[in-house]
Amino acid sequence: MIDPVSVTRDGHRTFLKWHRARRRVSDPVFTGRRILEGMALGASVEVDLVVHKDRGFAVLHDHLSIARETTGQGSAVSHSAAELRSFRLRGNDGAPIADHVMLLEDLCALLVETPPHPEALLQLDYKEDEAVLDVRTVETFAKATRPIAKNLIVSSGSARAVEILTEAVPGMLRGFDPSDEQRFRAALGAGKLQGFVDDALAAAPKADFIYLDWRIVTYSADAGFDIVAAFHAAGKRVDAWTLQAADAETKAIAERLLALRVDQITTDDPEGLFVLLGGA
Repeated sequence: MIDPVSVTRDGHRTFLKWHRARRRVSDPVFTGRRILEGMALGASVEVDLVVHKDRGFAVLHDHLSIARETTGQGSAVSHSAAELRSFRLRGNDGAPIADHVMLLEDLCALLVETPPHPEALLQLDYKEDEAVLDVRTVETFAKATRPIAKNLIVSSGSARAVEILTEAVPGMLRGFDPSDEQRFRAALGAGKLQGFVDDALAAAPKADFIYLDWRIVTYSADAGFDIVAAFHAAGKRVDAWTLQAADAETKAIAERLLALRVDQITTDDPEGLFVLLGGA
């Protein structure tokens, strides 16, 4: 059986991260069974978090409108925990599936009941900013995640949000995404890509992972600057996101990312990409 967890090139292991908890591109997003499967295999798995009305977190991508992902309507914050749990997720075709929306505490309870592989890492990608993280919300986050903190990493484009959440949970890893297209293109045009790296490190000095749009990695290489090596020199691991399909085009991109020694490649089709890359 294929276990699409990682690929090794020239002695460097790169994980294939299960974006939105998908093993295959045909999978619906954010289902408990796929999260548990990936974590049992030792995979890197990603889910999104948004804040709801009761000052906790729902495992959803879009906080402004939940209609595309669920059978509910409106914003996530307009719904209580009980209301969100009553909504069903939608499949790729938009039709409701059997799975219901999970809250963060539901997800963490599953992982307490079925302990993950020691190498497994669940990325909690927080989709809002620090402004909505009040005391109650942070307490809810901490209570849910403490029992499995060693297998979790919190990420966001807001370094301050990551700082607030992880300070409440000792042992949890931190991730930061500095992939601002305007800032990157300005640095690229000015020939100051090291400055882009330095700014990211200054914003999130305690980050364990840096999440970069894969184009930032390859455009930097085209300009003669190895941005992965620059972050590695600062002790950071690098994730390149997101390869949505598994085809000839994405295979070529993935091979280039592997050659540049990224630590993770985020993909909606880990199994398909694993096969294309020859596994192992």
